[in-house]
Amino acid sequence: MRSRESLLRLNRFRVEDCRRQVADMDLMIQDLMRKHDDLDAHVKFEEQRTGVTDPNNVNYSMAAKSVRGRRDNILKTVGELRDQHESMIERLKDAEGDLRKIEMLVEKETPSLKTVAPAVASSLPVHAMVR
Repeated sequence: MRSRESLLRLNRFRVEDCRRQVADMDLMIQDLMRKHDDLDAHVKFEEQRTGVTDPNNVNYSMAAKSVRGRRDNILKTVGELRDQHESMIERLKDAEGDLRKIEMLVEKETPSLKTVAPAVASSLPVHAMVR
């Protein structure tokens, strides 16, 4: 019985850890997308300021070219994080399924109060049940 309780606690911990990691990844993705939007605005500002929007043009702003590279790297990172996020959601679903199975197993093995109460009541003397 004790080992089943430990197994239950371990699986609850795994589920909570997966939930935390999913939430952390959500926040990271949101933060990176905000940074991407800021960098995109900076690129547009530089392009408007110089009047050159073609990165292959010799007169294209070096600042815009640099920021554009950073922005593109952030998009790659976001794509990788989204892939990890999807796999973490699958791990979370699996962990929740395992937790439900273990909870049902532990619940099945622990005698419920409904089955214990009649057995205890029948073993008591009559005057103890009247109170």
